[in-house]
Amino acid sequence: MKKKLYLTHLLFWSVTLGAFAQSPQNYSNSASLAQRIKTLTSKYPNLIKSKTLTQTLGGKDIWMLTLGTQNADQKPAIAVVGGVDGKHLLGVEMAIGFAEKLLASSNADSVKNLLNKQTFYVFPNMSPDATEQYFAKLKYERSGNTTKTDDDRDGRLNEDGFDDLDGNGKITWMRVKDATGKYKLNPDDPRSLILADATKGENGAYTLLQEGLDNDKDGQFNEDGEGGVSFNKNASFNYKNFVPGAGEYAVSEKENRALFDFLFDAFNVYAVVTFGPMNNLSSPVTFNPAGLTKRIITSWFDADVKSNALVSERYNKITKTKDAPKTQAEPGDFSQWAYFHYGRLSFSTPGWWVPKVAPDSAKKEKKFTNDDPVAAYLRWAAKEGITDTYTPWKTVSHPDFAGQTVEVGGVDPFVLNNPPYKLVDNIVAKHTDFLVALAAMAPQIEFVNLKTEKLTDGLTRVTVQLLNTGDISTYTKIGDRSYFLKKIAIKVNAKNGQEVVSGRKSQTIESLQGKEFKELTWLIKGSGKVTIDAGCPTTGNKSIEVTL
Repeated sequence: MKKKLYLTHLLFWSVTLGAFAQSPQNYSNSASLAQRIKTLTSKYPNLIKSKTLTQTLGGKDIWMLTLGTQNADQKPAIAVVGGVDGKHLLGVEMAIGFAEKLLASSNADSVKNLLNKQTFYVFPNMSPDATEQYFAKLKYERSGNTTKTDDDRDGRLNEDGFDDLDGNGKITWMRVKDATGKYKLNPDDPRSLILADATKGENGAYTLLQEGLDNDKDGQFNEDGEGGVSFNKNASFNYKNFVPGAGEYAVSEKENRALFDFLFDAFNVYAVVTFGPMNNLSSPVTFNPAGLTKRIITSWFDADVKSNALVSERYNKITKTKDAPKTQAEPGDFSQWAYFHYGRLSFSTPGWWVPKVAPDSAKKEKKFTNDDPVAAYLRWAAKEGITDTYTPWKTVSHPDFAGQTVEVGGVDPFVLNNPPYKLVDNIVAKHTDFLVALAAMAPQIEFVNLKTEKLTDGLTRVTVQLLNTGDISTYTKIGDRSYFLKKIAIKVNAKNGQEVVSGRKSQTIESLQGKEFKELTWLIKGSGKVTIDAGCPTTGNKSIEVTL
């Protein structure tokens, strides 16, 4: 019966939220994102508030949306963060699209109830300087903001950027015929190159580079251009110095500081959902006991791993995604920071990846023998009738490779990480369903099994259990270690003539896992009614009235 109700709930959300199509016809630049936010705030003034957390050095707004009714900061909350990597345009659409779809169904009682009880903090785009490159005259994948950097440590800033050698307005790839090269043509699809495997006696025939020139003549190409510091490399957990895009020190950038400053004050956030490159939702994290013995821990705690697994199971049922590629977090990754340094349950997904396509026997296609995302994309794109995202290889004259054959071409920028826009609405709808389901798993406390016993001398023994009715914990185990998150506070409000003789009148208790309870007992002297309060920012507050 419970499973049937759950599936009915999901069907309602899929139909209700999926019925509201997105109005944009392409990914959002800064201006169109601002307009979408303005439309939401004017249409739903009682349910959404917007503000600018800060502006980037490039003059772009870092937006924050608060979805919920009054006293939003006093209710349990989920933080939804998009645009953590400028190459991942889909993350921006998933974040702002979630806000649009949820508010579009705000007349439904279930949505009203959700927004009355919980809050969503939505940060649609943390990398607006970088995502704007998709819309620029010269299109290339960019992760960093407009901070000027010296990535090659030669004392000069931004002196070796991208060069459009074939004049098509986009930076693709450059393959150079080279007997010492490490790449060979992919036998599955010669339009793509893969690393030659020396252990199998294979020889490379090409050097593969991004399209460009060695402007500063240091033997490197495009290593120090515009696109300075990446939001997703600048967080404090596992931060690495002297890595291109990482910044001079952790949290050096306005974007990171503004978001982190807000979140550290938002004690009501119980989960962070990141729409970005990392993925611990298709496949949950695993418990590594050795990682907990280090001075700086590198493993999730076992109880938090179980919560991740539970949420992952729900995610896969709702989104029905499959064949997700394995991901490895870069140093300074935001979603890792959200767990290890912010102490919250942190869930991350790119939302889309190149689907695997079976070979078409009618076209005499064969099963791939190499794991190559480019070849996989080209086969999928052909099946979908997508013909404008690949640039055929073309020979060019290159001043840095005199006498060598140089060709420019390959898959276009952004296409391996972002689907055609016609697919975005369905992806947003599924992930909106997931966020609603995650909110339904939130920690919630209830007083249950109240028992009173009259004793001598006007004493009453009061026993009650405080139950977490939610599926996930009131706060994480790593939160216990940080001593920063707020514990559940319990208080007996004794009135005139009443006295708590045994048991603590005010106390805090450790985190309650999903469905876990804590039994509490007091001896109270006096008569009449007494109230007992319990609560913390991630659960909200509950009271119970007891007759002595």
